[in-house]
Amino acid sequence: MAELTVENLHLTYGTNQILKGVSLTLNQGEVVSLLGPSGSGKTTLLRAVAGLEAPHQGSIKLRDRTIFDGAAGLDVPAEARNLGLVFQSYALWPHKTVFDNVAFGLKLRKVPADEIATRVKKALGELSLGHLAERFPHQLSGGQQQRVAIARALVYNPPVILMDEPLSNLDAKLREEARAWLRDLIVTMKLSALVVTHDQSESMAMSDRILLLNNGVIEQQGTPQQMYAEPQTLFTADFMGSNNRLAGQVSELQGDAALLTGEGWQLRGRAKPSAKMGAAGTGLIRLERVRVADGPGDNRVQPELKTSMFLGDKWEHVFNLGATMLRAHGPRALSPGKHWVELPREDFWIF
Repeated sequence: MAELTVENLHLTYGTNQILKGVSLTLNQGEVVSLLGPSGSGKTTLLRAVAGLEAPHQGSIKLRDRTIFDGAAGLDVPAEARNLGLVFQSYALWPHKTVFDNVAFGLKLRKVPADEIATRVKKALGELSLGHLAERFPHQLSGGQQQRVAIARALVYNPPVILMDEPLSNLDAKLREEARAWLRDLIVTMKLSALVVTHDQSESMAMSDRILLLNNGVIEQQGTPQQMYAEPQTLFTADFMGSNNRLAGQVSELQGDAALLTGEGWQLRGRAKPSAKMGAAGTGLIRLERVRVADGPGDNRVQPELKTSMFLGDKWEHVFNLGATMLRAHGPRALSPGKHWVELPREDFWIF
């Protein structure tokens, strides 16, 4: 059963169209990430679902309850939608204790005091915050503040929890730990979550499905595996992962196989629907699929090494292939000069 259904949502600021007919479903117990670059419309979409932005067309339903319908002029206010919302900044009251921050929304709804105490204690306990109930936000770490914000969102027992960049305020190491913890929490509590992020690694780690937005429309959606391994467009392929891009001309095209020719090189790969015979084309390959080879062979080029960088668990090599920069990973540093580099044709997409 769909917990949240959005159909043909349009939203405009003046003459600037932000959302251009977005539709999505969020099923019970599912985590869906809204992924995309800045300005793609992902946060605006989340805020429209929350009731913090007013769309101009379309509809939004929570289960069988319509909370927005542009044609009918229906727009249920945010406080009546019963959605959990975790802000990017956490938005904790600095002068209130952890307990009072979590209880605040329940007090506004005039929930009886004994029920507030029970529900807040339960929410804090589920997030291992019970011992911090009397502390103030400035006495908490970033990760603890994040959990308080989540507890405040969960205390209503909402059908859907909305998260706007929930991990962006944490440092890199803590963010990796927090995304695993947050994914486990969502699965364990059987929550339905809609999460905004600009970090594709974060979205793949946490999500059952990803919706990639581009300029107000959904470019592609699917499981993390589908989005990474079978991109339908150059935008999707380039946004997901760390990649090499090679500009050239499509000099052969037969079915799903193509030959891309550039300055002093030619490479075969898998043709995508946008590839046209005789036209300019772009080849793209995931960085981890490129390898330094020991000699000539199938789909190999011989670029000049520009530099090598030590990354701890591997080296990253940067080559000059004509005017194109080509990167590859390897287990050790390379000597100056030219090296053979292989781009396996099954992993080389031509758009």
